[in-house]
Amino acid sequence: MSQNQIINEAALSKQVEDLLVSRNLRGMKTVQPALSTGYYLRAARTLYKCKGHVLIGTGFPVVDTFETDGPLGAIALYDALEKLGATPVIVCGPPVSQALMDKYRVHEIRVGEHQERTLEAFKALYNYNPDAVLSIERPGQAEDGGYYNMRGESISARTACFDTFVNNAKCPTIGIGDGGNEIGMGNITEAIKGLDITPAATRVDELLIADVSNWGAYGLITFFSLWSGRDLLGEIDPLAIIEYLSKLGSVDGVTRINQLTEDGLPLEEGDSVIAGLRSLIGYTA
Repeated sequence: MSQNQIINEAALSKQVEDLLVSRNLRGMKTVQPALSTGYYLRAARTLYKCKGHVLIGTGFPVVDTFETDGPLGAIALYDALEKLGATPVIVCGPPVSQALMDKYRVHEIRVGEHQERTLEAFKALYNYNPDAVLSIERPGQAEDGGYYNMRGESISARTACFDTFVNNAKCPTIGIGDGGNEIGMGNITEAIKGLDITPAATRVDELLIADVSNWGAYGLITFFSLWSGRDLLGEIDPLAIIEYLSKLGSVDGVTRINQLTEDGLPLEEGDSVIAGLRSLIGYTA
């Protein structure tokens, strides 16, 4: 790779990073300076090299079900990584695990507080020996060990622990979040102190932020498309994915209603993000 290409990719990463927080819905643009520029490029390079298992943790509990933000992006990433030759596995607890396992490789983890969390992670990490562990819109443990939603309500009793996977992985770890209470936000503890959130303390090797976590998946797939010469971004069908999730009982995390939206936004917002990312790498149609 020439130096010119490296410079171009670095510039592209900055464009991707800025586009994904441009709406500043929950303060991610405000905290962006706490991250070292190039985070999407670095994370994408890690994932693009993966040819073995990639564990994708997702599923944010809302009431008695799960929200659309997270699983939509996880599925988009799953499909893209599989096309690139990796073997993705979605790691989550019920009810999202039960919902997805008919169609995807799913590793189910136990919901609620229990003494086997670390052993659960060690067993899975040993069996899969993953090339990377990625979390997308997955609750992260706060300093007190509990889990909290955007309203500050405790959701510990309904949350399966993926933090132990991230903390004990012997491979690169990546976290995608949009509000401050997700796995990975421990990387920028000081920056998120001003947000109206009970922050997560769990750290990752590379934290990615976006206005909606699903869109972070699209940021990674931008680089996969560039390097593979295949319009993987254009192959994502968010409507089909969210309709699939809706039939399985998903709800919007903000409205708590079973509807075809993500974080209170119409799906067209996500479509416009994909269009913007595609234009950055030369796709205009």
